[in-house]
Amino acid sequence: MGKTVFIDFDGTYAHNGVIPAAHVEAVRRAQRNGHRVLLCTGRPKALVAADDVAVFDGLVAAAGGYVEVDGQVLADRRFPAYLAARIVELLEAYRGVYILEGPDAAYVTPAARQRLIDLLTTGEHAASFGEAADGILAPLLITDDPAAESFAKVTCFDLLVPAARLATELAPEIGVVPSSIGSLGDKAGEFFLAEVNKSVGIAVVERHFGLDRADIVAIGDSHNDLEMVAYAGTGVAIEGGVPELLALADLVVPTPEQAGLVVAFERLGLIDSPVRAA
Repeated sequence: MGKTVFIDFDGTYAHNGVIPAAHVEAVRRAQRNGHRVLLCTGRPKALVAADDVAVFDGLVAAAGGYVEVDGQVLADRRFPAYLAARIVELLEAYRGVYILEGPDAAYVTPAARQRLIDLLTTGEHAASFGEAADGILAPLLITDDPAAESFAKVTCFDLLVPAARLATELAPEIGVVPSSIGSLGDKAGEFFLAEVNKSVGIAVVERHFGLDRADIVAIGDSHNDLEMVAYAGTGVAIEGGVPELLALADLVVPTPEQAGLVVAFERLGLIDSPVRAA
């Protein structure tokens, strides 16, 4: 077997929810060449279209908390009940606009849903989401009792206070990374169990297949990709990604709008470069 490649979704495989056809074809070409390619996303499985997942050899979702390969669930880490209740209590106290994300469903309260619609589709940040807004909003389920739901991660789009401040009230059991949508500012962020990150999910796949870490490739663009890019034998960052990630990467490639994954796969020898006329 060749390399095993883990690809972030938003900002790496897709731009504003739009997946370039060249990226899909690059994945299929790499697979035909004997490489495994897995999606490794901060999104929960519930917020990734089944057709998009089907392209890949497996899924690492919820920023490493959920792992599925060949229909087999290898990991499914969720907030214990007492932490779920605590974070919901604080999110409500700070008037958060948030989504509770599990593999089977993503939940939002009635009040938060309306504020989320306004934020994603009509507010100053609407351009940052584009077609991705529909992919986020359409699958959401309404809950009147958020603390009772089962979830692995919380994405918060707006708070009265910086997300980092709320995280200090949940430490050390819950951590936070800044939102991948930079325009949302410091009052947005992604909350997850502190011991979970994408490299943890990759390690599950590594053990499952008996991989050599030198044969692992990780490609991403944002804060929640730092651990996996550092963990992989080869780390790849997307141009314009967060500075910390660019500093870690062995290779930097263009954005999805410029079919950056095709460039990455060619430069890593996963697919052949097209023959260009002299």
